[in-house]
Amino acid sequence: MQRATVIPSSPPSRPRLVLAPVRASRAILDGGWWPRSWDPVAELPGLVLALSDRYGRIRNVILNNGAWDSRFRRLVVGTDVVRVGWFASLDTALLIATTDRGDQLDLLVVPPASTAAAAEQAMTTAADPTNTMHAPEILTAASAPPSPIAGIDPNAVWDNEGGNTATGRPHHRPTKRQSAP
Repeated sequence: MQRATVIPSSPPSRPRLVLAPVRASRAILDGGWWPRSWDPVAELPGLVLALSDRYGRIRNVILNNGAWDSRFRRLVVGTDVVRVGWFASLDTALLIATTDRGDQLDLLVVPPASTAAAAEQAMTTAADPTNTMHAPEILTAASAPPSPIAGIDPNAVWDNEGGNTATGRPHHRPTKRQSAP
């Protein structure tokens, strides 16, 4: 992990992002984001700027440490420095951003390799204030491909909802085996 502050060398791209029309107190997610790659230096600046425009300055972003191509502690976005946290325990399908006011924004992360139809369906579901599905369930329902977690010990990674996500099928719940008679 890089300890230095990362300064992106190219301008931020416009994020593929769908946000809830209003923040609902009982909503599970605040929207969905479909990055073009797993490169956080290329993807996060545009997202942070879009979230800042809507919710105020973003001071912190938390991501899964196994899905992304690189890790660092701080990222320069415009005139701000955003702290970035990396956790194995956070599901790859979730990004958490915190505003200066302390508001927490939970976003579905749609894997970059998803089809446009699956990504749009997943982001629209995540942004629906009446949605009751969690991020991994939305990806499963939208048939989005699993996120990469190469090299992670399956017993070391648990998503924030209590299920192991480091198997070959990270967004599917295990099925019970039937015992032989």
